[in-house]
Amino acid sequence: MNMVIRRTADILLGGGVIAYPTEGVFGLGCLPDDADAVLRVLAIKRRDPSKGLILIADAATTLEGWIAMSVTAIPNPKPARPITWIVPAGPAVLPIVSGMRASVAVRITTHPIARALCSATGSPLVSTSANLAGERPARTRFVLRRKFASLVDFVVPGDCGPAPGPSEIRDLVTDRIVRPA
Repeated sequence: MNMVIRRTADILLGGGVIAYPTEGVFGLGCLPDDADAVLRVLAIKRRDPSKGLILIADAATTLEGWIAMSVTAIPNPKPARPITWIVPAGPAVLPIVSGMRASVAVRITTHPIARALCSATGSPLVSTSANLAGERPARTRFVLRRKFASLVDFVVPGDCGPAPGPSEIRDLVTDRIVRPA
């Protein structure tokens, strides 16, 4: 798997877009500071840029500069119940990542492949569910490959889990649930 992680990191660092497993669904991702790659993710999904995108990281410290608060404020993740937190956006966040808002959605991932990719690139990753806008996210490799293999630069092998679906999204400041799990 280490060779796959290195290969994928090289693709990401070169401006590529990947499909990869996360805790609950397969995701589409790229490096969040590459505007062309982010725009490509949005185009692949047919997603309205005003909705914003999620950033995942392998550790809270990886979010330094990406969030405008102490990284220690991000709660520790629970593998079976991932929570994506809406927090004030830091100076590194592109407007197309935040949906032109002053906030950004972030999650400390517990998925070993997603964590390894963040670690190998030294960066958070854009993580949006692998689906076309309004459709159900891909939860199997078969569906993922059928719908996205020709649209991304690489499909990372692996399975989703242990969560049963997309993460809950919650505002860290107000504790308001934006999207239930």
